[in-house]
Amino acid sequence: MAGARLCLASSRVALTHHAVGRQDVGMSPSQPVVDPGPEPDATVGGPVNTAGARSRPSSPDTTASSPDHRYLLDNARVEAGERFTWLAELFDGVTRGHFDRLGVRAGWRCWEAGAGGPSIPEALATAVGPTGYVLATDINPAWLDPRGGYEVLRHDVVGDPPPQPGTFDLVHARLVLVHVPDRARALATMVAALRPGGWLLVEDADTELQPLACLDEVGPAQRRANRLRRAVRELMTRRGADLRYGRTLPRALRAAGLVDVTAAGCFPVGGVACDRLETATVRMVRAELLAAGLASDVEIDAHLAAVDAGELDLTLAPLISAWGRRPG
Repeated sequence: MAGARLCLASSRVALTHHAVGRQDVGMSPSQPVVDPGPEPDATVGGPVNTAGARSRPSSPDTTASSPDHRYLLDNARVEAGERFTWLAELFDGVTRGHFDRLGVRAGWRCWEAGAGGPSIPEALATAVGPTGYVLATDINPAWLDPRGGYEVLRHDVVGDPPPQPGTFDLVHARLVLVHVPDRARALATMVAALRPGGWLLVEDADTELQPLACLDEVGPAQRRANRLRRAVRELMTRRGADLRYGRTLPRALRAAGLVDVTAAGCFPVGGVACDRLETATVRMVRAELLAAGLASDVEIDAHLAAVDAGELDLTLAPLISAWGRRPG
């Protein structure tokens, strides 16, 4: 079954077929270029997270009173490579479309913040060519390729100063800030890296806007999938994620001093990439679900079997993309 994608921009809705069907994809999971190594001691610089920021004390915009800021979907885990593969399959086309809209071209200088996997840095390197420059950063850059045509740098988007401030034509972050406790500080770091007239593109999920795993809850398998999605959302909330952050992006970009701010939203429905992403995610957080008493082994096994059998039309939270320009 082919998937579909629902996209919204400027109050207009278009439903388009997703290019990936269950039978169409033969992608293998990504592998790290270097060994991510063991998770570091939380007392030394904070826990690793793929969002590109060390954990910080709670700030007023976090959703829980005393959240545990260890990143739930840690990219030191082997399942992170699978997640990067399928997130790229689902959303890279959307992101590249925004790059085209913003005029990314040969000679541009681009910073991919909290890069996680290699697909977007590679796409930017292709777009800017040999006369351009792409910097890809993450607090744990193990999945990035230092031979991929872009520079790789370990960087904490909250705790470290902006790299090469005032020089970038484009700064991009996808699925980063929703997990970062001090989001305003991270935004300020990215804005400070822009040259006058440069663009910031931030893309983040709004899980509360569309919280379901299965939109068509027609039977027990679909109801179980939605129960487990609620359980994962609860874990994310306990770790300090802001599940409503996506909708706030236009306001946040304006508050950071950007102009010409615009936003759009998109989410996929059905298809092999949604299935594979779900499997990797549930496997990744299984121990945490069990430890928190939010799910049982029987329930998780039954859900993974239903996903593997292709019984569910799974979906994700909307990806909200917002972009704005630094004045000048």
